[in-house]
Amino acid sequence: MEIAISALQRRNLIIVSIEPVKEEGGGLLGKRLKWFSSVKPRDVVILSRQLATLFEAKVPVADALDVLASETENDFMREGLETVLRDIQGGSSLSQAMAHQPKVFSKFYVNMVRSGEESGKLEEVFLFLADYLERSYELSSRAKGALIYPSFILAAFVAVMGLMMVVVIPRLSGLLTESGQTLPLYTRIILGLSAFLREAGVFIVVLLALGAVFLWRYARVESGRAALARFQLSVPYFGKLYRELYLSRLADNLQTLLSGGVSAVRALEIAADVIDNAVYREVVLDVLTAVRSGSSFSEAFSRHDEIPPLFSQMVRIGEETGKMDFMLKNLAVFYSREVENTVKNLVSLIEPMLIIVLGLGVGFLVAAIFVPIYSISTSF
Repeated sequence: MEIAISALQRRNLIIVSIEPVKEEGGGLLGKRLKWFSSVKPRDVVILSRQLATLFEAKVPVADALDVLASETENDFMREGLETVLRDIQGGSSLSQAMAHQPKVFSKFYVNMVRSGEESGKLEEVFLFLADYLERSYELSSRAKGALIYPSFILAAFVAVMGLMMVVVIPRLSGLLTESGQTLPLYTRIILGLSAFLREAGVFIVVLLALGAVFLWRYARVESGRAALARFQLSVPYFGKLYRELYLSRLADNLQTLLSGGVSAVRALEIAADVIDNAVYREVVLDVLTAVRSGSSFSEAFSRHDEIPPLFSQMVRIGEETGKMDFMLKNLAVFYSREVENTVKNLVSLIEPMLIIVLGLGVGFLVAAIFVPIYSISTSF
């Protein structure tokens, strides 16, 4: 609304009334589809590289956005670029227009673009952004990849065991109970668990669904985000992986912002918003307060147990030598390699553990059912 008013006033037009245009079509189905629409990190990486190439070729901003909006296959991205283009044509700067599209461009992205506008190096900033987003995407993918395989195997195991308990075992329980033989303890446990799941299975599913909804809502409040972040960092093995991931992201964020000409205080503010963990967000905000009070980066970081000594020592060396961005870049590379090594170690550790757990579960179930059946068959 403000952009439209300023654009009309610059044309010396008298504004009688101004109303937002209602979107036509789509209806409820269109709105629901938009809820599920999103821009993938890979799309933003490609967009950044394309913008850098076009700006390096001295293509005007409006023309570059017009070309990219017409070529992108993501409808959500296309709408965002078209809105950015309209805002620029209305008199806004590129960073101001991108700031109005928070679902496409993060605060980190917008501030980097703003620094490029101020320094006159937009093409370099977009190359920085493309490299940074690609590194961040690959790092997060490695961490998530370590969890997908065991999660899928465990989910499949639970589903198969549940199906056995609810469908197969009840059909065999009658044979076992009618034989009149004394059943082993582990068989009685399996039969009792099967009966319980058949009678209370629906209530268990409902409770699990309610629990999932509660966790989802709890994660949306500040106290819930902090509690879940602390739990995430305290899980054995996986906590180490997440700590290294967030430290790498913090170092990479700060290095990219400082290299792009963003001030140290503003870089900390932006890093706190995009680090995606409540614990480390509080750490960065405390460091920001200390730096504003006159403390050095290294001294402020060293006050927190979540920041390892190596991190604060490297930052101190960067302050003393005047090569802060260089040291932060080395830290980001170091912790990204640590994430990769931790992922490899976790995968090599999880695979034998899964085999042992699945083997014990299946073996216990088979023994509980087929040993009594074998005893019944041999007694005749």
